[in-house]
Amino acid sequence: MTRWPVYPCARNWKTGKRANRETDMPNLYVALTHYPVVNKSGDIITSAVTNLDLHDISRAAKTYGVKSFYVVTPLKDQQVLAQRIIAHWTDGTGATYNPARRCALETIKVIDSIADAVDDIKAIENQDPKTVVTSAKKYPSRVSFAKFRTVLKTDMPHLLVLGTAWGLAEGFISEADHVLEPIMGSTDYNHLSVRTAAGIILDRLLGV
Repeated sequence: MTRWPVYPCARNWKTGKRANRETDMPNLYVALTHYPVVNKSGDIITSAVTNLDLHDISRAAKTYGVKSFYVVTPLKDQQVLAQRIIAHWTDGTGATYNPARRCALETIKVIDSIADAVDDIKAIENQDPKTVVTSAKKYPSRVSFAKFRTVLKTDMPHLLVLGTAWGLAEGFISEADHVLEPIMGSTDYNHLSVRTAAGIILDRLLGV
């Protein structure tokens, strides 16, 4: 039986210093949802899991101290695909080849729905998390990054929900506790990949 080397995921992999989970980690969870999202015509769909999303968003989540990264899809074949990718880097040859990647992908939990993510967080925190959703649109009741950064300094758990495809369905957005302001560039073009948006959002909310 092959024994993979133990890698100190609880430490900063560059400095070797152990992270203090209670003081250094925000009370933030992230979910990448593939349903309910919309296509370019506005129809509600279930999008496909993307390999790069798993790698890049889990790395950002690990970098900024996110507690868990949920990959949400109701499709069983997509769950199997996601689990196969994760297993390669956490239990397979990828764990030896790139142990830092293993630490990142170990934050992923593949689940059926956002409701399952809420239940999982409640089991951990003993209270329901507040949900905050992202969108490229400007909603009247949107909360700024600066204000929400302050909110995250409290003990209340929060679940940050990212949408794939052309974004989260309106009905889902309307039920959230908070809607973050959109990321705005310096041009009229505003169609970032979810991987890029996740990195920017986490840095604005949790970066030094």
